[in-house]
Amino acid sequence: MSLTAIQTLERTRRLIDDLRALPAETSWVEFKENNSDGHLVGKLIAALSNAARLADQHFAYLVWGVRDGDHEAVGTSFQPGVKREQGQPFELWLASRLQPSLEFRFEEVDYHGQRLVLLTIPAAATAPVEFDRSGYLRIGSATPRLSDHPERLRALWSRLQPYVWETGLAAQFVPGDEVLAQLDYANYFDLTGQRLPDNRQGIFERLEADRLIQRDVGSHWNITNLGAILFAKRLSDFGPSVERKAVRFVAYDGPGRADTVTHRQDGQRGYAAGFQGLVDFIDNLLPRNEHIGSAFREERPLYPAIALRELVANALIHQDMTITGAGPLIELFSDRMEITNPGAPLVSPDRFLDAPPRSRNEALASLMRRMRLCEEQGTGIDKVLTAVELHQLPPPDFRTEGEAVRVVFFAPRRFADMTPEERLRACYQHAALKHESGQRMTNATLRERLGVDAKNASQASVVIRHALQAGLIRPADPEHPRAGYIPFWA
Repeated sequence: MSLTAIQTLERTRRLIDDLRALPAETSWVEFKENNSDGHLVGKLIAALSNAARLADQHFAYLVWGVRDGDHEAVGTSFQPGVKREQGQPFELWLASRLQPSLEFRFEEVDYHGQRLVLLTIPAAATAPVEFDRSGYLRIGSATPRLSDHPERLRALWSRLQPYVWETGLAAQFVPGDEVLAQLDYANYFDLTGQRLPDNRQGIFERLEADRLIQRDVGSHWNITNLGAILFAKRLSDFGPSVERKAVRFVAYDGPGRADTVTHRQDGQRGYAAGFQGLVDFIDNLLPRNEHIGSAFREERPLYPAIALRELVANALIHQDMTITGAGPLIELFSDRMEITNPGAPLVSPDRFLDAPPRSRNEALASLMRRMRLCEEQGTGIDKVLTAVELHQLPPPDFRTEGEAVRVVFFAPRRFADMTPEERLRACYQHAALKHESGQRMTNATLRERLGVDAKNASQASVVIRHALQAGLIRPADPEHPRAGYIPFWA
């Protein structure tokens, strides 16, 4: 047996260990002993694939040879490679009845002396999976039709639609010359660090590999939504589903939307093609504060550049593309900046700092990370909060506004001028940031973050006490409360 085969077998055995360790079957895991009825298996594949997508799992699993009740490995007589259904090989018979097609995989495993069969099923990707033209879903131990549960069908489609949008077509049957005229392909090669090919075929091959274009008939091409939204020279060249997602910027001469608009900019270029220009445009409009260093004076922007960059990038990649007629909005007021993107958040706003990065638009996020236009390890919010603390700004407010996420980024303000809510938010964010870096918040670190003198340590103590009462933080060591504090979720 080759080294690769040994590693594959070891991984499969460990996977079965984990599946057996589950306290009970889940919506995306099923155990059987010997039941291999073809129609039952087909329905289960469709149901488990759909359930895996609803549960945010990449795969679902069906294991033969494991007892349902106690998950004991008892072995199975089922042989998928030998079984035939209606005169056809079993796998071929299943594949012909599943829509959309799935790359499911059977594996026969010697598991600690017992013969098991593992079926790995990819989660539904583009549409609900059907068997014999009917969709199914797992609810407990039942496998009902999807059509009998419209609320779950709607939920499933909501998980699938963002994927559909990225791979959807912004323009079809486009001649090669027009593809090069409509997409800023030179910018693509520059941002991805690739050498610009010296022939058209090489350019098209790279654009196709990153799913920015697709081959169409007659030597023509399709431009995907992903290609248009990132690299369009003019978003107006494409349909409303792309054009209306342009970034809008509005600046006011006061603290409210009723004040006079001083600047307005509607983005004309794709996100990647126009990102640096957008950030530079905003940065040039920001007021400057004079900073006196050890030997000279310098002007610094009111808002840290790195924080602005990360927040704008987050708004682009985390928006819900399926919400029509809406795109990211950046508003600059005299006392704050607000960045809004359509779509309810996938995680609670108070967990943006520690939650693993998730995006509705994985292809968009992946490519923007490759181009270093957004944070690669999901630490963009860490950088925002670190920059805010370094400049001793009021804490940003991450909030849900209807079906949108809004980040409010405040201009400099002294501790004495902060509201009680802002002081609590600053305390919580500081504790979370310290925890993420392996440290603990103390009275001293909070004083430094808030710009409070040591002689006024009691002010920081009051903030900590109120944060404890609000359940935002807790003592790292209950036996020694003054040893430091950590966020409530730690």
